[in-house]
Amino acid sequence: MFLNRKYFPILVTMALFALMMAMGAFRYTGFFSLQVLFNLLIDNAFLLVVAVGMTFVIVSGGIDLSVGSMIALTTMMSASLVQQHGVPPLVVIPLVLLFGCAFGWAMGAIIHYFKVQPFIVTLAGMFLARGLCYVISLGTITIDHPAYTSIAMAKISLPGGSFLSVNVVIALVVVLAGIFVAHYTRFGRNVYALGGSEQSTLLMGLPVGRTKIGVYVVSGFCSSLAGVIYTFYMLSGYGLHAIGTELDAIAAVVIGGTLLTGGVGYITGTFFGVLIYGVIQTLISFEGTLSSWWTRIAIGVLLFVFIVLQRALSARRSTVKL
Repeated sequence: MFLNRKYFPILVTMALFALMMAMGAFRYTGFFSLQVLFNLLIDNAFLLVVAVGMTFVIVSGGIDLSVGSMIALTTMMSASLVQQHGVPPLVVIPLVLLFGCAFGWAMGAIIHYFKVQPFIVTLAGMFLARGLCYVISLGTITIDHPAYTSIAMAKISLPGGSFLSVNVVIALVVVLAGIFVAHYTRFGRNVYALGGSEQSTLLMGLPVGRTKIGVYVVSGFCSSLAGVIYTFYMLSGYGLHAIGTELDAIAAVVIGGTLLTGGVGYITGTFFGVLIYGVIQTLISFEGTLSSWWTRIAIGVLLFVFIVLQRALSARRSTVKL
């Protein structure tokens, strides 16, 4: 065939994004502009970073429910160290990123060496990280450090009067790095092989344990980096930050065409999945009469559609092999 079936979900995602943008432009004055498109990235930069890490985990056949709590814990650690203990941001940011990697490594090691389901381990990680937030503080810690406020207020001017934030630049770099790692490195090929069949990966002599632990290190790094971005965005640390973000990230990854069973998925699809999430929020905002909960309803409907689509493609692929 001219088009491989595995590319069909991502093409559907891209077409859906274009259709939703066209609908918004047709219905609302001022919707179709560069700044509206850039605002999708500005408002969802942290989610995009988390979703890149989640893509690696899901492609490998796993799941990570701890990412939202890790974002909150990163904001709390950053706020506490910078605001209450006077630690320089140049020390704090690498420290929280290293902590995220270590947290991901610990979960990956438990999953691999003790043969525990990723759902259970990362659920425990979610509760642990969220609980540690309240060990640090029960309330909000506001950040007024000049470095954080200057980054939060910084705007990158573009032609036509539009602008981007520093957070968007970080997120786009993560997306490009994710694409490179997934498709042009040995680790990326091992992740796809692991998601396709762990038993076959073992028979081929590939490093299953190192790869499985590695994807959770990547996810831990991405979630802690998303926490740094979220700290710039909110200028505060709070234990209730980013509640439900793990579900938003999973939804964006699935809508982007990644199979929940593993082995198939693309960072580019995840990128458009996050944009679709942002477009839905923007359409509801422009409408003005709908509750923000309609975002959840719309995402739920899209998830059902894409899961059914994935199931149909998987069943057809199995039929062809037989």
